[in-house]
Amino acid sequence: MIIHASRFTPGGFLAKRTLALVVVLVCSLSPAPSPSFAEGPSLADRVIEHKLANGLTVLMVERHQTPVVSINITFGVGGVNEQVGQTGLAHLYEHMAFKGTRTVGTKDFDKEKLTLAELSRVGTLLDQRQRELAKKGSAVTPEEQAALDALQKQVTDLQAQAGQYVVGNEMALLYQRHGGVGLNASTGKDLTRYTINLPANRLPVWAAIEADRMANPVLREFYKERGVVMEERRLRNDDSPNGLLFETFTSAAFRAHPYGVPTIGWGSDILSLTPEATEAFFKTYYGPNNATIALVGDINPKEVIALIERTFGKIPAATATPEIMTVEPEQRGERRVEVEFDAEPIVAIGYHKPGLGHPDDEVFDVIDEILTDGLTSRLQTILVREKRLAASVGSDANYPGVRAPNLFILTATPLAPHTTAEVEAAIYAELERLKTEPVPAKELQKIVNNIDADLVRALRSNSGLASQLALFQTVAGDWRHVLKSRDRIAAVTPADIQRVAKQYFTKSNRTVGTLVKYAREKNLTAGNEVAR
Repeated sequence: MIIHASRFTPGGFLAKRTLALVVVLVCSLSPAPSPSFAEGPSLADRVIEHKLANGLTVLMVERHQTPVVSINITFGVGGVNEQVGQTGLAHLYEHMAFKGTRTVGTKDFDKEKLTLAELSRVGTLLDQRQRELAKKGSAVTPEEQAALDALQKQVTDLQAQAGQYVVGNEMALLYQRHGGVGLNASTGKDLTRYTINLPANRLPVWAAIEADRMANPVLREFYKERGVVMEERRLRNDDSPNGLLFETFTSAAFRAHPYGVPTIGWGSDILSLTPEATEAFFKTYYGPNNATIALVGDINPKEVIALIERTFGKIPAATATPEIMTVEPEQRGERRVEVEFDAEPIVAIGYHKPGLGHPDDEVFDVIDEILTDGLTSRLQTILVREKRLAASVGSDANYPGVRAPNLFILTATPLAPHTTAEVEAAIYAELERLKTEPVPAKELQKIVNNIDADLVRALRSNSGLASQLALFQTVAGDWRHVLKSRDRIAAVTPADIQRVAKQYFTKSNRTVGTLVKYAREKNLTAGNEVAR
C-alpha cells in the first residue's frame, strides 16, 4: 500500500505528493532487497521494537551517519473518534498540546489552576447563554444583553488574570535552545502526530518534555486558541473554494461514517467546545497504550529503552478506547453536489472502496499511479497535454483516511473555455478504458520502477522512516504490514485492474462535487455588490 498526502494548492486543485515514502520500508524491509538499495543489514533486521507495561510501543532504527535523531509520536486518534456535537476536538487538542504542562509554560501553576478552573466555569456558562439566546427566536431584551455583557466581561477579566501566569511558547523555546528543529504536529481522520529532530545527546531533554506533555497537559489559553481554530476554519473551509468544495463533497459521500465530518470540525461545534470536554477527550485517547514512538538516527537502543522506561513508563495506561461501530451503508445511486463560489470551476469524483488490509487496496494504488502519477500518466497526457481540457488533474487512492473503507477520488480543474462536464466525461472514458483494455505489462513495470526510484531518494530520510514506522504501527497495528507491499503491488495483474474497475467504478457508487463559478456585478441603483 502506498499512502499519499493530499493538499489543497493555491492553484485550485487537489495535488498529490508521496509522503517520505512508504517504499522506504516496502523495499528495504523486504527479505531480499535489490543490491542497489542495500545499506548493510536489511531494515527488517534493524527495526527494534519494545513495548512498555503501560502499552506504549517504541520502534527504533540505528543510523550513525550524523549525530541526530528523528522522533515521531503517533496517537491512534483523529476526527473519526469524535462524538456528534463535539467535532473538531482532536484538532483543537493538537493546538492545546503546545500550551505546556504543570511545569512548562507557567510561572506559578498552583495559582494559575484556580483561575483556569473559574475561567472554564464562566466560559462554559457564557457559551450556554449565547446558545440559548440564539435559539430564542426573538430580540434580546436589554436585561438579557446586560447579563450577557457581564459574563463576557468576567471571561475577559479571567483571561487577563490567567495570562499573567503564562510563559508563551516555552515548549518550543526549550527545544530550540537544545538544537531541536522541525517541531510540528498534524491531525487527520485516523491519527495525530507530533514530530521533532534533535541532536542525539539531547534525548533526555526530549523524553522529559514529551512524557510531561503526555501525562500533565494544561489547557491554558483555551478560549484564545479556540478562536484561532475558528479563524483557521474560516480561512481553510468557509472562505476557500477548495476547502468548501471538498467539505461538501466528502459529507455527501459519507452519510453515516465519521469520515464525512471535516477534521477541523463544524463551526457551531467548535464554538461550543469546552475545556472539560477537551480534557475528557485527552484522557480517553492520548494514553501511552494508544501511542507509538518511532526513533531513527544516532541512538543506542538499550539506552533509549531505559530512558523511555524511566520517563514514559510512569504514565498509567488509559482505559480502552471506544470502538467505532458505524459502517457506511452501501451507496445505491449517484450523488451530486454543487458549491457556488467566485472562483474557477473544479470537479471532484469519488468512488467508495475498501480500506487498509483489503486485497483490492493495492490495486487502487496501481490505478492511482496509472491515471495521474507523472507527466506521462494517462489523465495527465490526455486531459492536460493533448486535449488541453484541464489545467490540472489528480487522484488519491485513500481519501480521506485509510483505516475504514474510503474513497478513490479524481479531481480536475477545467482549462477555459472547457467545462467541468467535458472534463468529467473524459475522465469517465479513461475509467471505462480500464474496464475494457488490459493495461500493458510495460506500463505496470513502469509503476514498480517509479517506486524503486523513489526508494533511492527516500532512504536518506530519518524522519521519513520514523514517520512510516509509526504510521503503520498505528493504522495497521503492526509496522510489518508493509513488509511485502512492494511485492503485492508488483503482483497486480491487468485482470485485477479490469475486475476492480468494473466492480467499483460504477455510476451508483459515485459521488460528484462541482465548484460552480458565479459572477459578481455592481447593482448601480442600490450601490451594493450582488451575486448572481
